[in-house]
Amino acid sequence: MPEKLDRSLVLVRERIEKGMRGSADLILDEFQIAGVKGLAFMFDGLVSNSQVSDFLLRPLSRIQPSEITPEGLWDILQREFLFSSEQGVVDNSDDLFTRAMSGFVLVLLDGVPKALSLGYQGFVTRSAGEPAMEKNLRGSREGFTESNNTNTAMVRRRLKSPNLTVETLYLGRQSRTNVRLCYLSDVAAPETVEAVRQKLQEASLPLVLDSGFLQAFIGKGAASLFSGTGTTQRPDTLCAKLAEGRVGVMVDGSPNVMIAPYLFTEHFHTLDDYTQRPYFTAFVRLLRLAAFFLTVLLPGYYVAVVTFHPERIPRMLLPAFLGSVSATPLSAMGEALALFLLYELLREAGLRLPDAIGHTLSVVGGIVIGDAIVTAGLVGLPMIIIIALTAVSAFAVPSLYEPVTILRFLFIFIGGILGLYGMVLGFLVLVVNLCSLHTLGTPLTAPIAPWQPRTLRDLFWRSGWQRLGQEDYNVSSARQLERGQTDDQDA
Repeated sequence: MPEKLDRSLVLVRERIEKGMRGSADLILDEFQIAGVKGLAFMFDGLVSNSQVSDFLLRPLSRIQPSEITPEGLWDILQREFLFSSEQGVVDNSDDLFTRAMSGFVLVLLDGVPKALSLGYQGFVTRSAGEPAMEKNLRGSREGFTESNNTNTAMVRRRLKSPNLTVETLYLGRQSRTNVRLCYLSDVAAPETVEAVRQKLQEASLPLVLDSGFLQAFIGKGAASLFSGTGTTQRPDTLCAKLAEGRVGVMVDGSPNVMIAPYLFTEHFHTLDDYTQRPYFTAFVRLLRLAAFFLTVLLPGYYVAVVTFHPERIPRMLLPAFLGSVSATPLSAMGEALALFLLYELLREAGLRLPDAIGHTLSVVGGIVIGDAIVTAGLVGLPMIIIIALTAVSAFAVPSLYEPVTILRFLFIFIGGILGLYGMVLGFLVLVVNLCSLHTLGTPLTAPIAPWQPRTLRDLFWRSGWQRLGQEDYNVSSARQLERGQTDDQDA
């Protein structure tokens, strides 16, 4: 149980100073009004100096000295003098420290076992610019920032519904991070919301710095490379998911908002799909799906064909492919593994470097090293083409880059050891694994498995808005269908 605040201001101050251990940014300003001692507790850099001066110090100076009890002075301060858009009362030490470290000013009076919390935050936040990882051609250019208050406001501005519910949790034993649950109470299934809330509260972590810290607790289940949760940096994308019965999880200090549950097919959808013509949307979605299979299977297929099934190579290409393999010191599997490891090394190095140096590294790695290893006869030219095509295809579905990379290496091993028969078996294992995954009771492969014909209107082919606007989709319908509880209106 949290420790209750003491009536003695001296003991409360000692508790604060002991807890902070002489931190340089700690501010403890004492004042006295009508014979009652008071204390303002805040942290430098987290509060706005102008707001503290205008809405705290100046009103306190206008109070006329008179005989009054501490409780009476407390009521006067709360009702007549001190105001804030985020105002509350704190009665325990845990909340006292949490509020102060969140940019609040805590006002305490000697003889009153509680503190007045005033929201005078003044820390610097980033502007709501376009997300670097989720660019679009049409639509909004706003993206989430590191402030939960700003992110909640952007969602509220787009969903002007009284059913939009925002809950606050404080997670992390040391960080006490502000985590917010967002959902539409009339759309989201109560059991889904309760499951997310319970899993977050059970997450025993010392620090919560990003939604990725919590993803494993919500999306965990059967062993798989794929997760039943997704992330977004776009408020319009989050609003669209909330309207389908999802739950959003915002973590203060992170622009990445987690969405649960998240279906596998949604990785192939973007916001631009709903602003473009349906026929073009269908073309682009099928292109992304083809890119996914290409980047996962093509290297392994090439290795399997060259190693075990050369009869599947067209006659015109047979001399070039087999000659390339025989002229290099490495096997086809060794070539593929070495080049992909080199590619991932260059990608990781370029990602962590400043932009100017990163571009130079790309030129050196892609042109100089690539040309040198081919000229030296270490790898064959067909393998370079395969690697380049595979690398480009991987970025067509960026949200699946992590599992795609691991699957690519696995299929290279399988193709190099077991050939095409092993690849077919591995692909079947992958499909079975995907179909077995559930997140919060919702199948990851819905609406394909279980089969939902009515929801196919927005799978790979998107219907026009004349139909989409008339039929609401709720993600919980997949769970109901699997349980045999769906009816004709569940679509």
